[in-house]
Amino acid sequence: MARKTRDRILELSLALFNERGEPNVTTNHIADELEISPGNLYYHFRNKDDIIEQLFAQYEERMDQAILIPEGRLPNLEDIWLQLHMIYECIWDFRFLYRDLLDILSRSRKIRMHFSRLLKRATDSATEVLRGLVAAEVMRASADEVQALATNILVLATFWLNYSGVRGEKDEQEAIRSGIRQVMMMLAPFLRDAERVHLHTLCQAYAR
Repeated sequence: MARKTRDRILELSLALFNERGEPNVTTNHIADELEISPGNLYYHFRNKDDIIEQLFAQYEERMDQAILIPEGRLPNLEDIWLQLHMIYECIWDFRFLYRDLLDILSRSRKIRMHFSRLLKRATDSATEVLRGLVAAEVMRASADEVQALATNILVLATFWLNYSGVRGEKDEQEAIRSGIRQVMMMLAPFLRDAERVHLHTLCQAYAR
């Protein structure tokens, strides 16, 4: 029963943080929505920051799975597409982290360290995938261009929801689709002619 209550607290907290913004949600709000006493909530979590840290752990585990690269073969454009979809879905499901990122990082040294390490792992993964595309002769790029492109992809993904929100995009699928298309278009100038045609075919099919 204790585990079930703890999971319910995390699940509802995530929903409220995403819907209202983390700064606008208190532990009292969470307890009221669950119809439990604040004392019951504090039995499971020390405070709101403790809840956020536990949600970040869930996010980090899922993101680590999303950035895994293909094993035993060189990557292709479909691999990139699928990986981006998994990454953007994770970002959307934990979007409060991104929309209130600087505030959350300033309050939690633990999350700040973990997020920094995750960005490093994600950058390394993107770099390796791009190098694989070069090795597979899918794209042409120098080592410096690969490194810069990997960094630009991470910057775009990290702040895409903020940009999307400013534009007024509230639909989950549209936000994800537009983010993926934007990253893929960053790859386009580096692709060989046949692969560039293939990319535009993928984009057209995905936009339907």
